Amino acid sequence: MESDSKIQSVARALFIVDTLAQARGELALNEIATRLSLAKSTVHGLISTLKDFGFVEQSAFTGKYKLGIRLFEVGQIVAQGWEVRAVAAPYITKLLEELGETVHLVVLDKLEVLYIDKRESGRSLRIVSQVGMRLPAHCTGVGKVLMAHLAPWKRRELIDTKGLRRFTKNTMTDEEALEKEFTSIRTQGFGIDNEEIMDSLRCIAAPIRDQTGEVISAISLSGPVSRLQGEWFEKAILRVIETAEEISFGLGYRSNSEAVNHH
Repeated sequence: MESDSKIQSVARALFIVDTLAQARGELALNEIATRLSLAKSTVHGLISTLKDFGFVEQSAFTGKYKLGIRLFEVGQIVAQGWEVRAVAAPYITKLLEELGETVHLVVLDKLEVLYIDKRESGRSLRIVSQVGMRLPAHCTGVGKVLMAHLAPWKRRELIDTKGLRRFTKNTMTDEEALEKEFTSIRTQGFGIDNEEIMDSLRCIAAPIRDQTGEVISAISLSGPVSRLQGEWFEKAILRVIETAEEISFGLGYRSNSEAVNHH
C-alpha cells in the first residue's frame, strides 16, 4: 500500500501546481483545498513540501500561495535544451552533408554528457551513440569542451563524483594533464578526442554559447582516424568551430568580432 499512497501524494502535489497555474495568481489554502476536494490539513502538508523545494511560494502579506521560482528555473532548463536543438538542427545537417562524418549535439547534465541530437553518416564507423544516451565527460571531445568551461569547483565535483575511468590506452586519467588540455581548449576554441573512448575513433568538438556568453552545449564531428587526419582534419576543425559559432549566434551570443562581422 505504501507505494500507492506515495504515488497519490505525488499526484496531489502536481494537482496543486496545476491549480495554481490555472489560477494565474495567488490562492488561499482553503481555496486550493476546495478545488481539489481535499482536507485543508492534507493540502497544507503537501504545499509545505512544495514550498521547501521552491515550487510554491507564500505571500508574506496575504498568506496566499503562488507558483515558485524553481518552476521558472526548471522551465528555463527545458526550454534551453529545446532551443539549442531547434537552432542547431539546420547547421548540424549542413555539417554532415559537407563533411560526411557523424555530428552530435550534447549538453552536460548530472555531470555527464547527454546526447540531444545526432546526424549519422552512412559511411562512418558504427558509433554506438544515440539521442538520450549518456557518456562520461573526461574521455569525449564534447565532454572535455564542456568540462573546460565549467567553474573549477564544478569540475572538481565532476571528477570526484564520476572519476576518470580508462576506456582505451589514450584515455586521459591524469588530472594535471587534463587541466593542461582544458587550458588549451579554452585558448584554441575546440577540443579533440583522440581515440580516448573508442579505438580508431577521432572527434573534434567546439562549444556553443547562449546570449549571456555561457557555454551551454557542444557539437562534435566524429570519424575514423584514417580519414580525420592531415589537411582534411585541419579543414574539419575550422568547420566545426564555425558551425558552433553560427549556432551560438542563432542563440543570441555576440562576441565583439562577431558583432562586427554580422553587420
